[in-house]
Amino acid sequence: MQWILRDIPLGRNIQTVRMSKNMSQKEVVEQLQLMGSMMSRSTLANIEAGRRNIKASDLKALQILFGVEYDEFFKD
Repeated sequence: MQWILRDIPLGRNIQTVRMSKNMSQKEVVEQLQLMGSMMSRSTLANIEAGRRNIKASDLKALQILFGVEYDEFFKD
């Protein structure tokens, strides 16, 4: 039996939540930086595109910033 693991599109889900909040990447990064994150706009763009992983602390900050449950980021 072969197992195939399917990754959750975390970056795309972050982008979907961000867009549902009508926020630009620049606005999100500005707010994250006020919360102590060192994330840049290009880093967020790479995370949303699936080319870069996100730090747990930044994911927590996004959850607080967007006011959503973590489930929103982990939808399949």
